[in-house]
Amino acid sequence: MLAALFLPNSFGLKALSDVIQCILLFSGTMSLVPHILRSRGRLRLFWTLIATGITFWFTYQLVWTYYEVWLRMDVPDLCAADMILFLHIVPLMAALALRPHAPQDEYAAKLRRLDFALMMVWWGYLYVLIVIPWQYVMADVKAYDHNLNSLYLIEKLAFLSTVLAAWIGSKGGWKTFYANLFGTCLIYAAGSHLANWALSRNFYYSGSLYDIPLATSMAWLTVIGLGTGNLEPQAGIRTTSTLHGVSLARLGMIAAFSLPLFAAWALLDGPIPPRIRSFRLILTLGTALLMGVMVFIRQRLLDGELVRLLIHSRESIANLKRLQAQITESEKLASIGHLVGGAAHELNNPITAMLGYSDLLMSTSLTPEQSDLAVKIGQHVRRTKSLVASLLSFAKQGPTAMSPVDLNTLLRTAVKVSQPQWEALHIEVRTEFPHELLLVRGDSNQLLQVCVQIINDALHVLDQHDRRTLTIAAAHKNGSAIVNISDTDLPGNFVEYEEQTIDSPENLSGLGLTACQGILRQHHGKLFWQQDQKAGTSIRLEIPVIPPPEKSPASGVPVMWQPQPSA
Repeated sequence: MLAALFLPNSFGLKALSDVIQCILLFSGTMSLVPHILRSRGRLRLFWTLIATGITFWFTYQLVWTYYEVWLRMDVPDLCAADMILFLHIVPLMAALALRPHAPQDEYAAKLRRLDFALMMVWWGYLYVLIVIPWQYVMADVKAYDHNLNSLYLIEKLAFLSTVLAAWIGSKGGWKTFYANLFGTCLIYAAGSHLANWALSRNFYYSGSLYDIPLATSMAWLTVIGLGTGNLEPQAGIRTTSTLHGVSLARLGMIAAFSLPLFAAWALLDGPIPPRIRSFRLILTLGTALLMGVMVFIRQRLLDGELVRLLIHSRESIANLKRLQAQITESEKLASIGHLVGGAAHELNNPITAMLGYSDLLMSTSLTPEQSDLAVKIGQHVRRTKSLVASLLSFAKQGPTAMSPVDLNTLLRTAVKVSQPQWEALHIEVRTEFPHELLLVRGDSNQLLQVCVQIINDALHVLDQHDRRTLTIAAAHKNGSAIVNISDTDLPGNFVEYEEQTIDSPENLSGLGLTACQGILRQHHGKLFWQQDQKAGTSIRLEIPVIPPPEKSPASGVPVMWQPQPSA
C-alpha cells in the first residue's frame, strides 16, 4: 500500500507488485494442501477444486509477471492467458456445487460428475463463443475487451451468488468459512472490475492503487486456509441435499437447451462479420453434439439408477409382505399358546386326582389281573401328565436364565423321578455316566423336563414292544455332551447312525418331543432319533459343554461346583 501511494510508475514498482501477488497466491494455494491431505471423499474433492481454482489464478499471475518483469513489456491486449483467468472460477463453482457442509445425499455420484462436466463445458463454450472470435477469427481489441470484461463480470456475479447461498444455508464453522470466502470474492470482484475500468482508460499500471483490493483478496486466501479448522458435514436430513442434486441436474439441462438460443442469436446478430457468424454456428453445433452425447450417457446412467431403485422397491415390498405374514403367524402361535396353556392348566387338576386314585388303587389288595389293569391306568395317567407338562412348556417357551448345570446329576434325577413308572412296568434301567463333570450352560428345570419326557417316551415304547431293558448313557465327545437313551440290550451302544431330526417317529410322543426340541434349540442343542424293528429305538441328545472349573490359584485344588437342586 505504501509503495502504491509514494512510488512512481516504474519497473521496480511493477516488479515488486507482481512478485508480491505471486507470493500471495502461492501462499494461498499451499495453505489448502493440509486440508486436502487430512480430508477424505467429498471433502478432499472440495478442497482440491478450491486449490485448483487458486492455482489457475496463480498461473495467470505468473504469465503477467513473465511479461512485465522478465520481458519488460506490457501484457498484450489479446492475451491467450486471459482464458486461464476466466476459467479459474469454474473449479471454485464446482467445489461449491458439492455442498460439503450438507449431509451426503442419495444422488448418484456418476450423475453428479456428469452434471459438473456439463456446466464446465457450457462455461468454456460461452468464452469461446463470445470472446475468442475477436481474438483469433477477426482481431478487434475493443470488442475483445468489452466481451471479456462483460462475460467475466457475469461469471463473478454467478459465483458470488453461489457463495452467498452456501453462506446462508450453512452453520457453525462452515458459516464462518463461507463468510470469509464471500468477503474475499466480493473484494476481488470489485477490485477486478475497477482495475478493468481503469485499464480501459489507461489509468491502470501494476503497483497502482487499483491493485490494493486485489492484493487484499489474495492475502485473505491464506488467512482462510490457515484459519479454517477441520470441517465436517453438518448433521441433518438428506432431503435438502437430494433436492440440490436435482436442481444441479436441471441447471445442466438448461445449459444444454440454451445452445439453440445462442445459435439463433448468432444468425440474427446482423452487424457481426460473416466469418464470426460461421465460427459461432460451427462451434454451437459441435458443442451441441458433445453435450448431446453427455446427456445421452447421463440418461443411460439415470435409467440404470431407476431400474436399481425399482428392483430395490420390489424387494422391500416382498420383504414387507413376508414380515407381515410372519407377524400374523406369530400372533396365531401366541393365541394357540394361550389356548394350550389354559387347557393344560384345566387338565392338571383332574389328572392329579386320577393319579392319586390310581396309586391308592394299586395299594389295595387286588387280583393279579386287576393289579395289571391298575398299573396300566397309572402308567397312562403319568404319560398324560407328562404330555400336559409338555403342553405348558410349549406354551411358555421364551428366554431362560442360563447357568452351569451338571448333566450327569440331571440324568440321575430324571431316572429317580421316573422310577415309579419303570418299576411298575418291570423294566430294568441301566445307566452309564462318566466320572468327570458334564457341565453345560442352561436351565436345570427345563433340561430335567427334557430328560424325564424322553425317558417316559422310551419306557412307553419298551412296554409296547415287550422289551425290558432301557440303557441311558452319557459321554463327552467333540466338545458336546452326548446322551443316548436306547431300548437295546447292548449297554452304552453309541452307534454312528445317520442324523435325522425329530419329525413324527412312530410310537413316540410327537408333541412331547417337539417341546423338548424347542427347549434344546434354546440351549444350542440337537435331538436325533433312530427307529428299527430289530435294533429298537434310540434317542440322542447333543448339548455343547463348557470348560471345567479352573483350579483355585490359592490352594491349587479344583474349585468344585455344587449342582443346583433338581425339582
